[in-house]
Amino acid sequence: MKALDLAKSLPETGRVRPSWRQQLDHKLDQWMTSPGFYRWAISNPLTRWVTRRRAAQLFEVMAGFVHSQVLLACVRLNLFELLREQPMKLEQLAQHCRMHAAAMQRLLQSAVALRLLEVRGNQGYGLGPLGAPVAADPGLRLMIEHNAVLFDDMRDPLALLRDEMQPHMQAYWPYMNGDNPQGWEAEKVARYSELMSASQRFVIEELLASYDFSAHRQVLDIGGGKGGWVLALAQQQPSLKLHLMDLPPVAALAAERMQKAGVAERVTVHGGSFISHALPAGADLVTLVRVAHDHPDAVVKALLVKIFQMLPSGGRLLLAEPMAQPPGEPPVADAYFHFYLLAMGSGRLRSPQELRALMLEAGFDSVEPVRNPMPMHTRLLLGQKN
Repeated sequence: MKALDLAKSLPETGRVRPSWRQQLDHKLDQWMTSPGFYRWAISNPLTRWVTRRRAAQLFEVMAGFVHSQVLLACVRLNLFELLREQPMKLEQLAQHCRMHAAAMQRLLQSAVALRLLEVRGNQGYGLGPLGAPVAADPGLRLMIEHNAVLFDDMRDPLALLRDEMQPHMQAYWPYMNGDNPQGWEAEKVARYSELMSASQRFVIEELLASYDFSAHRQVLDIGGGKGGWVLALAQQQPSLKLHLMDLPPVAALAAERMQKAGVAERVTVHGGSFISHALPAGADLVTLVRVAHDHPDAVVKALLVKIFQMLPSGGRLLLAEPMAQPPGEPPVADAYFHFYLLAMGSGRLRSPQELRALMLEAGFDSVEPVRNPMPMHTRLLLGQKN
């Protein structure tokens, strides 16, 4: 979807404020941006801490680009894997990374400031609390490396917003030109599938911890990629019969994976498009994991209707998506996904309320949130057909 089409699909958000509140907001804006406000705020003991805090927060926003590049440099130099084995001194790291010691020191001190690394006394440098997860998860390192493509597209954010450029991100996704696999490059399909599979580990753990799948007989996962989620579910629930549907080149990779894992007898892989083909029948639970946000409203609506019509009475849809944070909660990943999907050229970040409305419109009789221990990666909605 082009940027302008994406903009048209976005709904109006927020409630209209009464006129008195609008006038008050305008006066506050004028007061807080007046030349004397800052002097008053830092001289007043009651407001000084607020001013300091907001100044620090603004600097964090401004410096975020540098922080991301420090993280990327550490990943590309394999620092997290190196320091996972043992702490190392500055000179050792500089020699290993083929870098002058002074430059290496800048990177290490920056990583320490960001809590990616920490100083270990005479032993040198070791993993910090934010570097340990990166060292432990290859999928996280792949996503950090992949974000370099997004950084490139955001070099000129106005050109991206005005649809005056061809984002590199669009070339990364093989299905951006539709669901016709003709002309797809095998290398791109494999690269995209590997990234999605590797980055799914946290989501898989959240799904398994949040929902009881033992109550179902058959589960269909739509847009399941190489089948990381289906394979984990097959291993946790040996009695379940499972189906996976994805575009033919991706489904071929999933079928090979199921065969190697020894679960091919319980997992049926279907090559097809949920846009232009019928869904496999027989499942009493459908899972839709990180699929809806990649597509525009019309595609999502049509898919939800297909799912509802295919499900038997009592059937359910478990939808797992990165979602816009509800009012009152800090928007941890909203800005990231808004621009990521804009650069991709398709889909958008939706709120739980928007997705719930789409599911109800498709026919589901009830749609309820499912408690998720780590809602940053995905939030969960459960729809039921009576």
